[in-house]
Amino acid sequence: MFSEFEIEKIETAKTLGVLGGMGPAATAEFLRILARDTPAQRDQDHPRILLLSDPSIPDRTEAILGLGDDPTPLLRLGLERLVQWGADVLAVPCNTAHSFIDRFRRELTVPFIHIVEATVAAAKEKSPEGAWILSTWGTRRSGLYDDYARRAGYRFLTPSDPEQERVQESLTYVKAGKMPEAGRVLREVVEKLWEREDTLVVTACTELPLAYAASGLPQGREISSLQALSDACIAFLGHESV
Repeated sequence: MFSEFEIEKIETAKTLGVLGGMGPAATAEFLRILARDTPAQRDQDHPRILLLSDPSIPDRTEAILGLGDDPTPLLRLGLERLVQWGADVLAVPCNTAHSFIDRFRRELTVPFIHIVEATVAAAKEKSPEGAWILSTWGTRRSGLYDDYARRAGYRFLTPSDPEQERVQESLTYVKAGKMPEAGRVLREVVEKLWEREDTLVVTACTELPLAYAASGLPQGREISSLQALSDACIAFLGHESV
């Protein structure tokens, strides 16, 4: 039998809705981080999560570059479906998708935890002088991080176009499940960036934390967008990350 206190806690607990599949490995890593960092002693201490993993959503970078279909309809449908299922708050572990979600974010009927806002805040706290920003071509072309950094009074350093191509190559390896190759390519890029300015690196594509983990680069020198999103979700749900 549950006590009245336990029943009230269950009834008032918020449900997190996660729209994933962009890509699947990044979504799985986000859920792993969320489970690892939630201060829980038993199953019942973890948050309720509704996951809709939809890899059929059109490629976000290709859409921004004019090479593919607009993902906005499926992004909106997925988020609205999660609300219908009972989600009280929403999160999307894909940075580039937020360029499209921002178009209708204000029309969502529940709070939305924004990965870019969370990552910029984490970068400003951990590396106040600025940081290198590593992302997809789509996120870079959209100006998404530039806009949110400007509002926060923060400075991002941008790789050259050839270096950006190598970043894109790294995350493409992650999508193909080729982690050693992803790590090798990312390491080469980051070491060159550090020769120019020795500051932290923001992995602002949710595949890139996986590549960074496989790179052998120092763990304490990365600001992960997946970690920032997880921390923001845990805080919203009424916990403090460990």
